[in-house]
Amino acid sequence: MPPATRKIGRFTFMTTVLSAVCMVASCTELRTPEPNPYLAETQPPPIQEFRWSNGAMPKSLDPARASSAPETDIVRAMYEGVTVIDANTLDAAPGVAESWHTSEDGLEWEFTFRENAKWSNGRRVTAADFVRSWGRLSELDEAAHKNLLANFAVTSGESPAAPESPAEDFEQETEQLSPGRDQEAATPAPLPTAATIEVKRPAKQALAVTAPDERKLVVRLKRPDKDFAKLISHPIFMPVFRSGRSQDRAKLDPNAVGNGPFQISDLTSNEIVLERSKSYWNSENVKVERLRFVPIEKSDDALEAYRSGAIDALTNTEISPLAQKLFSTASDFRKNVFGALNFYEINHRKSPFNDRRVREALAISIEREQFLADDGETTLQPAFSIMPFGSGTQKKLVQDKERALELLEQAGFPGGQGFAPIRLTVNRNETQLRIARAVARMWKDTLNIETILEVRESDEIASIRESGEYDILRRGVVFPVPDELACITAVHGGDPARQGPDVSEPRPGAQPNSNGDSSNVAIPLQSPNRFATTEPIFTETDALFQFHVIPLYFPRSFALVKPYVKAFELNSLDAPNLTATEIDVAWQPVTR
Repeated sequence: MPPATRKIGRFTFMTTVLSAVCMVASCTELRTPEPNPYLAETQPPPIQEFRWSNGAMPKSLDPARASSAPETDIVRAMYEGVTVIDANTLDAAPGVAESWHTSEDGLEWEFTFRENAKWSNGRRVTAADFVRSWGRLSELDEAAHKNLLANFAVTSGESPAAPESPAEDFEQETEQLSPGRDQEAATPAPLPTAATIEVKRPAKQALAVTAPDERKLVVRLKRPDKDFAKLISHPIFMPVFRSGRSQDRAKLDPNAVGNGPFQISDLTSNEIVLERSKSYWNSENVKVERLRFVPIEKSDDALEAYRSGAIDALTNTEISPLAQKLFSTASDFRKNVFGALNFYEINHRKSPFNDRRVREALAISIEREQFLADDGETTLQPAFSIMPFGSGTQKKLVQDKERALELLEQAGFPGGQGFAPIRLTVNRNETQLRIARAVARMWKDTLNIETILEVRESDEIASIRESGEYDILRRGVVFPVPDELACITAVHGGDPARQGPDVSEPRPGAQPNSNGDSSNVAIPLQSPNRFATTEPIFTETDALFQFHVIPLYFPRSFALVKPYVKAFELNSLDAPNLTATEIDVAWQPVTR
């Protein structure tokens, strides 16, 4: 199923039909209406105010705890990381850092910060703020996506802790004279220097992140990652002010100090209102003056708010497949490939699945477009690659029935003879069951291989995978960042080099190793031996070559955005550029 962050749910049939008809045409007329390019044409707000409903009320405003919307949306508005993601290209763009470079071995990254980067209270943002915030992130038990720290090198010994009371409490009081507003006019009372309030404590391990000076941040990695600048654009890597202790409170903090384009001006149980931060380094280029988050939990209520003009954009809500079809021709209904993958994981430690030729035959004999079209799926997109970012629409995986039969014969199973039935384990879900049955038919029709479908509850899947008691297992992952190494690691459930015995043909031009496989990665993550392949999986190409997983489909996410909202571009991460978003206050509905 599509990920929880962008769920595709079910309305009642009558509610869906009535909502769609009322949006697209007059509810009092039964004759065929003239074509309408929009689901709801309403007047824009008279000022640069963007009203956005992106789900329920957030549980936290802490970047370290931001795992999905609505938290990630609000955090991106209130804070800014070392880098940010370009909403259109998904490339890394300058954030607090104005430039960066890497060492020749790709293991060290150095970022140079802007001189004019400031917190919303007017204080300067420094590299030390990020060292402190990332150290807190690594130690916080409930931190979101903590696995994204896996490739950070670590050091042992002592690490600096955040300032402790009373100096910290005194600073918080003096720096929040006017809650939620810019503090440029305020002059905080003198505080002890960093040297006098910094506390040293022993640490078993600390991230290899240092601040040689206020404008330099240096990060050491375990292995090269060409996309590291993309990785740290994720909200969890955004800084918190000082110790971040105020973020640990159960209630949302209306006085939270951020360093992003917006800051809180009002926080109630019904909405969160942010205003453009005058302290933000790029404030003059932020178009929207006020950003109003309107929490609406029920889908029907959210659609009605959009139809009536109470909100300008609607995301992170449930839209049924029937409603999607009815809305599909409207210009303000948007759909995107979401940053997630549903796939089959092959137990390559078992025979005959330890033969790469068998795995490839299974992968390329599946016709993804067919099983999705046959089921009338509109919420899914066939996956011919592992990553949905940019390359997700390219066919890196070639479907070829004839080649699949040849590979199976080379592996010793001509026409499927002697191949034991495959145990395919899937969770109890209508979509997964339909797809599994379709795949089983394809394997039977093309390869003459039988499949035994084993249906388990969702909470059993993890333990089954850990036990290894399966042939092929249905899994799904959400990719929080377009970092190739992080995505491949997520698919492989940990260290991408974790592999078992493998018998397969060498890649063309590569030298086979002792077990018949070939290596195209210069630096293995583990010592090679005759029981494990020496080919770690570092890239999407390597992952597809190994075929330890069979990509099936990418889910889609949906949104409704009024025509007068400009540059609110959704993408695979559902991370729009809020600094570029603008309201065309002069826009008018078409008169009919």
